[in-house]
Amino acid sequence: MTKLCLALIAGGKSAEREVSLKSGEQVYKALDKSKYDIRRFDPLYDLGRLEQEAPDLDVALVIMHGRGGEDGTLQGMLDLLGIPYQGSGVLGSAIGMNKELSKLLYQQAGLTVSQSLFFDKTEAPTPRDIEAKLGLPVVIKPVNEGSSIGVTKARTLEELEKGLAAAFPYDQRILVEQYLEGIEVTGGVLGNAHLTALPLVEIIPSDQYDFFDYEAKYKPGASTEICPARLDEALTKKAQEAALTAHRALHCRGYSRTDMIIQDGEIHVLETNTIPGMTATSLFPQAAQAMGLEFPQLLDRLIELAMEEE
Repeated sequence: MTKLCLALIAGGKSAEREVSLKSGEQVYKALDKSKYDIRRFDPLYDLGRLEQEAPDLDVALVIMHGRGGEDGTLQGMLDLLGIPYQGSGVLGSAIGMNKELSKLLYQQAGLTVSQSLFFDKTEAPTPRDIEAKLGLPVVIKPVNEGSSIGVTKARTLEELEKGLAAAFPYDQRILVEQYLEGIEVTGGVLGNAHLTALPLVEIIPSDQYDFFDYEAKYKPGASTEICPARLDEALTKKAQEAALTAHRALHCRGYSRTDMIIQDGEIHVLETNTIPGMTATSLFPQAAQAMGLEFPQLLDRLIELAMEEE
């Protein structure tokens, strides 16, 4: 059997570099070496080599997070080089990275989102103005970051002021949204023209965390993840449909993972990840495993989807 020449791309220079490198290492270990001739690239150093070796490459696995990898820029380069890759293209990647555009498209698609404010540093309202419009507590997020980097929860005006100061170093545009108390779940979607909703994963950060922040995401034992989520059949189907709707609304391709809060039976969509975490214990692979797709087989499927003609 002729091996596929596969570019495994991980690293980069975003705030999520270390997460990307760890994910890339686990993906490398899980890939079937009898099927793939794997060449590894770190965009921080290897973009020139990627261009030089492009004629030899059959497909790419982009295991990137944050800017320069998840926002459509690397996808555009791969398009120009003629290298197929798993996941969303330039448009879907760029929209998925931008929480402001995502919320607008969610709403147009009929999904429920939390009340929020978006503003630049030069026009930032005062904490009292934010409280008057949204109340407290709120969550402060950079518009174009992932992995909860720069994200804080504020219960008081003082915490709100500190949260804004913590977020602005990561982005010139900030989102402040109402904090929703409820059940946090995430819904994976797999496929191109024909989409499959994966089993939902319920996320329960330990008592020492206010929400599913960076440490709660990546520190072993910091959170409990239950798959399938402990929801009745009707609510499960409703949340899976929301994940499918979000995937389509953002023009995603291949796969995605949408985070949601369920409050009093209402599904509130938070954001969509166009390159979900891809270690064997990450949320998307957990959901795929619950459906009977082990991690190496999931990677095979993503590569098949990358090379699929539409």
